Amino acid sequence: MRALILGGTAEARALAARLVDAGWHVTSSLAGRVSEPRLPVGHVRIGGFGGPAGLTRWLLADATEVFIDATHPFAERISASAAEAARATGLPLVALHRPAWEPVRGDEWLEVADMAAAAELARTRFATPFLTIGRQQLSHFAADDEGRYLIRCVEQPTGPLPRNRTVLLTRGPFDVAGERKLMRDYAVDCLVTKNSGGAQTYAKIEAARDLRKPVIMVQRPELPGKGIAYVADTVDRAFDAVTRGRV
Repeated sequence: MRALILGGTAEARALAARLVDAGWHVTSSLAGRVSEPRLPVGHVRIGGFGGPAGLTRWLLADATEVFIDATHPFAERISASAAEAARATGLPLVALHRPAWEPVRGDEWLEVADMAAAAELARTRFATPFLTIGRQQLSHFAADDEGRYLIRCVEQPTGPLPRNRTVLLTRGPFDVAGERKLMRDYAVDCLVTKNSGGAQTYAKIEAARDLRKPVIMVQRPELPGKGIAYVADTVDRAFDAVTRGRV
């Protein structure tokens, strides 16, 4: 049995390991935006497919029997390509998307629809925002000449950035004590993040709650493949769907 996993997440790596252990031929595809990604077991390809048509051609040439969109919840482009390729090929598609975070007692979330709204809110209401949004959309904050920004990325960001900034290059997961210390050390007055869900980066949410810091929370987009894919919110459910032919 042959499967393609559109990956890059911890869940994608876990699913690849489960399927390989079960005797599947698994190819994991990574976007290639990080120079030294964490690699899953099985076969790995790095780089784009060339849109929905390219993905469709690859699936047919590889004789793939099922494919899994286990990308980041904000990876809208590849998720849309996966949905279109599923329609074009008729192949079963599983969307492995972890549940979004939900606010709990003590959280102060300022929920916004997109990164432009997050940047406007940070600019008008806060002095020292902590950006944990990756490096692709930092340009939204570049026009703010007054704020002092703490920016955390895995790799050096490119493109426009806020004038007053400190950039930390590091890779998680992070613990709550370390996140609290970081926010205190840099006098952070708000956290800006995407509602990615999962446990890997939740420590920053807990730290903000402990320190009574507001969180500007960018809500995730609707899953493009929702109407055609079997949606699984855990690795176990995705594995069950793939191996038992529930898609």
